[in-house]
Amino acid sequence: MADHDPRLSSMKAQVYKDSREKDYFDKFHQRARTTDPNWVYEAVRTVTVLWGLSAFRMRGYHSERVPNEGAVILAPNHASFMDHFFVGAFIRRRVRFMAKSQLFKKPGEWIFSPGGVFPVRRGAFDEDAFQTTYSILERRGTLVMYCEGGRSRDGKVSDRARPGIGRIALQSGAPIVPAAIYGSVRVRNWKKLQFPKVIVLYGEPMRWEPVDRPTREQQQEVADAVLTEIKALYAQIEQLGPKGVARRAREERRAVKPALG
Repeated sequence: MADHDPRLSSMKAQVYKDSREKDYFDKFHQRARTTDPNWVYEAVRTVTVLWGLSAFRMRGYHSERVPNEGAVILAPNHASFMDHFFVGAFIRRRVRFMAKSQLFKKPGEWIFSPGGVFPVRRGAFDEDAFQTTYSILERRGTLVMYCEGGRSRDGKVSDRARPGIGRIALQSGAPIVPAAIYGSVRVRNWKKLQFPKVIVLYGEPMRWEPVDRPTREQQQEVADAVLTEIKALYAQIEQLGPKGVARRAREERRAVKPALG
């Protein structure tokens, strides 16, 4: 286990086993597969976007790289409970994501399920979670997936990708948009009245030809390729800094306009 960074507020210990029966979560999957997020999503989005803009001065660059329609998977790095909101703040589409099943209990489930979130049972092979993701993508939805799995406890982007995102990309044929979220690891320092600046940098869409039954190696190859792009985007932010990223984004937009004209 990595040493805890004293500059970061501590995280609760991870709980990897949910003792509840699989049937308990059927109603949440059914809702996610058949119903779009309702007004709860917009209410939560409004609050989190305002909080992100005011407290964390969040900025997003190249959100135009996210397709405006059709199925798409957003794949950011993961260091904060706010990452789903950060990566969805700069696009008009309603993003859907899976959350650990332990969160699906009253009163939280009254917000998560109507807001389009669905559970994944950690510590178990949860085929229901996969089937729900396919259903969302078949309905041309926008899905957030973390190829690292759980949250980074030290803020560093993992060197290891989990193959699940590769399986979903290959079987669904949906494009993946990698994204780097910089600064979110320090969001938990709000308890210390520290509010870091958060930057979201979207990458170019990545596509693979559909494969009905991809092998484990094929799944891992896709997942590794996505993680490589995420790390490259993250390194770009580290190298250029917030102002440099903003300047390069403006230059790239100006360069694209004449070509379009």
